[in-house]
Amino acid sequence: MSQIEIDRVLAQIRSMSSAVRTGATGGLGGAAPTAPNGVNNGFANLLKQGIDKVNETQSKASTLATQFEKGVPGVELPQVMLEMQKANVSFRALTEVRNKFVEAYREIMNMPL
Repeated sequence: MSQIEIDRVLAQIRSMSSAVRTGATGGLGGAAPTAPNGVNNGFANLLKQGIDKVNETQSKASTLATQFEKGVPGVELPQVMLEMQKANVSFRALTEVRNKFVEAYREIMNMPL
């Protein structure tokens, strides 16, 4: 994996992070719909979109690996390895988000009334 590719991935992560902090979702779906009871479910939509993106990344990596194994022309090992690493990093990040969410839930549940 070259330094340029790493820098490009880091730049994408930073731009997505800043978009989430400022409330701008850009390519992540725009304005969040409101549930029938008037509650804004933007967090649920953001979480679902994140899960869908991780799934898409893993599917792409799996497809490229299969194509490489079959000897499809134009699919090279560095490309496959890069996609596999992207899928691995995105899955680990999703797992950390889940862990933090569960930790926050447990903390709230243990708060005295």
